[in-house]
Amino acid sequence: MVLPGEQARLYRPRPELLPAAHVPSLPHYQRLYQRSVEEPHEFWGDIAKEFYWKRQHTGPFLKYNFDVTKGKIFIEWMKGATTNICYNLLDRNVNEKKLGDKVAFYWEGNEPGDSTKITYRELLHKVCQFANVLRSQGVKKGDRVSIYLPMILELVVAMLACARIGALHSVVFAGFSADSLCERILDCGCSLLITADAFYRGDKLVNLKHIADEAIQKCKDRGSSLKKCIVVKHLGREEITVDGTCSKSPPLKRLCQDVQAPWNPDVDAWWHELMSGASTECEPEWCDAEDELFILYTSGSTGKPKGVLHTVGGYMIFAATSFKYVFDYQPEDVYWCTADIGWITGHSYLTYGPLANGATSVLFEGVPTYPDVGRMWSIIDKYKVTKFYTAPTAIRLLMKYGEEPVKKHSRKSLKVLGTVGEPINPEAWLWYYSVVGEERCPIVDTFWQTETGGHMLTPLPAATPMKPGSATFPFFGVVPAILSESGEELEGEAEGYLVFKQPWPGIMRTLYGKHQQFETVYFKKFPGYYVTGDGCRRDKDGYYWITGRIDDMLNVSGHLLSTAEVESALLEHAAVAEAAVVSHPHPLKGECLYCFVTLREGHEFTKNLTDELKKQVREKIGPIATPDYIQYAPSLPKTRSGKITRRILRKIAKNDQDLGDISTLADPGIIKHLFNSRCDTKQ
Repeated sequence: MVLPGEQARLYRPRPELLPAAHVPSLPHYQRLYQRSVEEPHEFWGDIAKEFYWKRQHTGPFLKYNFDVTKGKIFIEWMKGATTNICYNLLDRNVNEKKLGDKVAFYWEGNEPGDSTKITYRELLHKVCQFANVLRSQGVKKGDRVSIYLPMILELVVAMLACARIGALHSVVFAGFSADSLCERILDCGCSLLITADAFYRGDKLVNLKHIADEAIQKCKDRGSSLKKCIVVKHLGREEITVDGTCSKSPPLKRLCQDVQAPWNPDVDAWWHELMSGASTECEPEWCDAEDELFILYTSGSTGKPKGVLHTVGGYMIFAATSFKYVFDYQPEDVYWCTADIGWITGHSYLTYGPLANGATSVLFEGVPTYPDVGRMWSIIDKYKVTKFYTAPTAIRLLMKYGEEPVKKHSRKSLKVLGTVGEPINPEAWLWYYSVVGEERCPIVDTFWQTETGGHMLTPLPAATPMKPGSATFPFFGVVPAILSESGEELEGEAEGYLVFKQPWPGIMRTLYGKHQQFETVYFKKFPGYYVTGDGCRRDKDGYYWITGRIDDMLNVSGHLLSTAEVESALLEHAAVAEAAVVSHPHPLKGECLYCFVTLREGHEFTKNLTDELKKQVREKIGPIATPDYIQYAPSLPKTRSGKITRRILRKIAKNDQDLGDISTLADPGIIKHLFNSRCDTKQ
């Protein structure tokens, strides 16, 4: 239970526990921040000097237009400068910084005991080999390559090989369906697909090649130019070691004899066979700072997926710098980001950001609860993880099982904890802080988006006093504002639309092939600002609180209510493990609150509990926020990345059976159950 006033309480960093390498105090942060927004050319120009540029920029360091009324929206950082992001991540670390023998990744498989590691030198060699393979397949600068792989080292190798030759990678999460993969291949016109035979996710076998083949057929039926599919033999693989010898993988669940990958010799080729003869040297393609680096599709939970496009130079310096400062990176760190590389977090803070800093990371194939609910904490102890970055969804899931599985493990190596993906409710924040971090690890609760490329609002570990659930202050170069419905900038304590007033290096440049949509979605509503689509509150201390997507706001009797705020109030009850709140039509109020709750083990859904929950919300937020309906949900419909699909919950609340596309759901079976146990909403 969160005590009254807990959200307002400041949790101060303890410098004696975390000697900061970069920003040791709040005044230090404030000085750096001031310079970053007043002199962005000098601030980012100094950071750019830490990277290798084949040629310096020729025009202005920064040129942009955020105002649709003044012409086309564009952003250009360091245009005319040439570099290669793969060269900066690997060649420089191996050759100039002498980090060749340093571990780049500890790979931890789905099964405990199934693990390996790769050094920076080994990674460079494999990336060069695969870059040569791509070139031999006719892939050239500007081509698009679709990557549909589980969390294995080949995923990182494939991304960096694309970046080395100037091809754009489009990583598709390996939990997505054939339809989702097909849509993404078609949208950006991919010429080549990289996938694997199969993999295990917990106990579940995923026949990835079957799904990929189905997607390829769908693409072919719709006139796709996809010509080739390269397949990693992941189950029962023979690993090609650096010296060219072969060794069988450990005889674990990965060694699975009954998985036969379907094969079309005109299209398919084995990764290991193509790699065996490839050279470990590959000259990088020198790219303009504004050349395209990758496309990443937003989840597609509403309408068609949007292909967010990031470019080479600005993204490189922003991902590298935000990783360094937000996690207070130090050379001896072992860093673990649990996000899948199929999402932007895995791009910026598992691949590009850590490697740009020469960091050692953990790459985990499995899930938090397999083979038991202590898996994450055992991995932290195994690799002596110092910086740990995960999602509130995972924290709330593990909270359900109590403190005992956590406390069975030491966790003494931990120094900084992070959260990403959604606002964290104060109760989960406090559990993470007190149980996982033993009140000695600062929490960096980061707000950002696929579109922003990196952290926008975040604490800095040794510098910022923390408030449970607050995204705190803006990162360097980020200038937030809160706008009213009419577009007026609100000062002091305020609540409204969160926007950003000027570009930062990591901002998306467009939606692939849909620049008009890019302008409409992000810049049209409030000309002169980048519009996040999120609601936000700024408190009297200047701390920012994300209140949820603007479309997750409800208007109850003329009062604007945030679903995130109501969910947070429900989650403070000891019986509630997860909560989701949606709007429901009401004849008098216009809209009312319809709530779905999942309970912790040992609790029962009763009339008494419903009354308690309504009382809790009423007391926490006010009578206007009292829920009209509370439905018990054994689990909630989520995408495979763990995001609750409120679009579907709104349909269930209204008893509307027309659900549209549900292919991105992790467990579509829950929907029928939720329809059958709906609250009676007849007025």
